[in-house]
Amino acid sequence: MALLSLLVSWADFPFATACVLAVCVLLASRASKRLRRKRAESDLLTLTSDLPEKASHPKQKDREQGAWHPLEFDYPRLEPSREHFSNVKPIPYRPFKWGDYHVTMGIRAMPFDEWIELDCEFPQFHKVCDYRIRTRADRLVSVHPAQPGVVPSGDAAAEELLYELAEYLSRRHPDVYRVTRKPVSRISDDNGWYGEGKIKHITIIPFSETYDLETDEPLKVARLLMQEDFTLMLEGTDGRYYLQAGAVVIAGSWKLEDKMGMPLEDIHTSGNVPQYQSKLQMSMDRFFRRLPLNKPVIRNNYAVQLVQEPAMRVPTPAPDSLLAVDPDELAWAATMNGSEDTGDFERAKHINDQVELVHADKRYPESRTSTPATLRTVRLRTERQTLRRLPRTGAIVFTIRVYQTPFEEIVREPGMAGRLASAIRSWPDDVARYKARDAYEAVLPLLDRRHEEELEQGLISEDDKKNNFPF
Repeated sequence: MALLSLLVSWADFPFATACVLAVCVLLASRASKRLRRKRAESDLLTLTSDLPEKASHPKQKDREQGAWHPLEFDYPRLEPSREHFSNVKPIPYRPFKWGDYHVTMGIRAMPFDEWIELDCEFPQFHKVCDYRIRTRADRLVSVHPAQPGVVPSGDAAAEELLYELAEYLSRRHPDVYRVTRKPVSRISDDNGWYGEGKIKHITIIPFSETYDLETDEPLKVARLLMQEDFTLMLEGTDGRYYLQAGAVVIAGSWKLEDKMGMPLEDIHTSGNVPQYQSKLQMSMDRFFRRLPLNKPVIRNNYAVQLVQEPAMRVPTPAPDSLLAVDPDELAWAATMNGSEDTGDFERAKHINDQVELVHADKRYPESRTSTPATLRTVRLRTERQTLRRLPRTGAIVFTIRVYQTPFEEIVREPGMAGRLASAIRSWPDDVARYKARDAYEAVLPLLDRRHEEELEQGLISEDDKKNNFPF
């Protein structure tokens, strides 16, 4: 009888079942919340999981901070691009969403054959970059010396990157790049990919420009070979990653010389990046430490840039000036930042008319500019960023490809005007000030009007707010 009293009778079974189901629903709800909180971290761990055992150095997993053991990397075979860059339109990245704004790393796995992308804007990018390197290379292209006891110089990483780019580009775009190679060496480390001879020269065929990889400056050549800016981050003995080399020619609103030699967190905090310490720092530090060779990643971000119409510039830019070569302000956002040769405080005064707003312990400018915000003068400025580790030096290459699209083109894309307006309005105060929203927010009603027109014309539905992020 004692045993029977502990058992649930058949009459009580429905009630017991309901109780069990209720408990399960409650537990599932709590588990779902925990899952959402950790989803980003789980994705990060998936992307940065260890290499297969056959590809790992036996000591790499347990290496000391700042110590890197060169690895043999099994480079994936690249399929040559089917289109010449002159026939390829820029990818329409639209990395913004309807609704609330969230600060995240936003990384995705990157196929190896998408590391460097070329399109029809390559000639103009090359023209601007060539001008920039000729006129102020010492401030845009740099290798930082070793910081004794902390991190080596970026020289070896710069050389490694140049050869990686020459191998990749000549295989991915054989109709654009031609290389000559040295004889195959008996020493495998002295050869190129797949055991072929080391590259000696590389030519950009449509530009008739040839570079000697042994004698020309690695960072300058690397930058001229592609449309991307880049930095090289090296791990120090303190476990932090330092900016030890780079070619940042078209950054728009920041300068390489201000960041050289800094660890990752100082690069961001010195620029007052909103919510970096509270939302990003721990994840980024962990990501950089764990990034393996065979899992490069990609991310996108965006900003809004106000560009004065060339016809309105007084006086007219000199023929040999940057604005004459780069009227769209791809390289430097002069309309919003003023002269590139002024300091941060003076640049802030240019756009804020000496009006500053103190927010917590940070100082963000409240923008004032004489250039009116219209669909012609306001541009979406997006970045396609990639992160990839190099096998010999362990350096992490951070590439930055910039895309500019006038708002007058954005509004022709169905659904994009409303989505962009929603995204800009969703920025919290610190992000809005960081992105200088008040310099161009007058254009928001124009986006709203276009959104209403699309609804009236049946081009979109009010319920259709799905995001094909980041496009």
